[in-house]
Amino acid sequence: MKLTLPVVLSFNGGYVDTSGFLALQGLFTAHVTGNFVTFGAAMVLGTSGAIAKLLALPVFCAVIVGSRLLGLSLAARNLPDLRILMGLKLVLLAAAAAIFIMLGPFHNADALPALAAGMLLVAAMAIQNGVHRTHLPEAAPSTLMTGSTTQIMVDLTDLMRTIPEPQRHTARARLRRLAMNVAAFALGCGMAALLFAIAGVWSFLLPPVIAFAGFFVPLADAPPAAGKA
Repeated sequence: MKLTLPVVLSFNGGYVDTSGFLALQGLFTAHVTGNFVTFGAAMVLGTSGAIAKLLALPVFCAVIVGSRLLGLSLAARNLPDLRILMGLKLVLLAAAAAIFIMLGPFHNADALPALAAGMLLVAAMAIQNGVHRTHLPEAAPSTLMTGSTTQIMVDLTDLMRTIPEPQRHTARARLRRLAMNVAAFALGCGMAALLFAIAGVWSFLLPPVIAFAGFFVPLADAPPAAGKA
């Protein structure tokens, strides 16, 4: 199967979420609603990172709004809004990596440098989520695999039944696409855990590299003007 942007985004989503979780005492930087659970755990167990977990969702929401307005403004001027937003995400990931490498590791996730690094990752993943929604609306989510896994199981069940060939063809095509995304996300999670164990904060150099590689892979089949509506 051809490597496409949604697959690259899924790998980076899994990688950033896992590395942020490991480096910042359980902060989800991509699957931000998971921080409600880890915030409760931090309160009960007395671990650090509660402030970051509280900030993650409002920062995520604010960046989504800001990046959407920026994208619409760029598109109205006939500028390459997708590439510019992806470039902004790359800059945020690089800035976070610089903070981790120069000032980390962080034993207190609520310290100012740790908060800054965490919110930069959250902002980068917010842009990725926004871009995915507006420019790749037919592609599977790149930071949350629950819905994709559910659909995979539904399609597998349907393929074991006797269904019309057009439906079978649709299910097979969707299954291949979703499986590729889930596999890429899982690979990103595993790679992040391995590299963090080996290289510590230096593992944060990989996300901006992957983000840069995203400029050179094709988009999934999606209306190119979807983000300009």
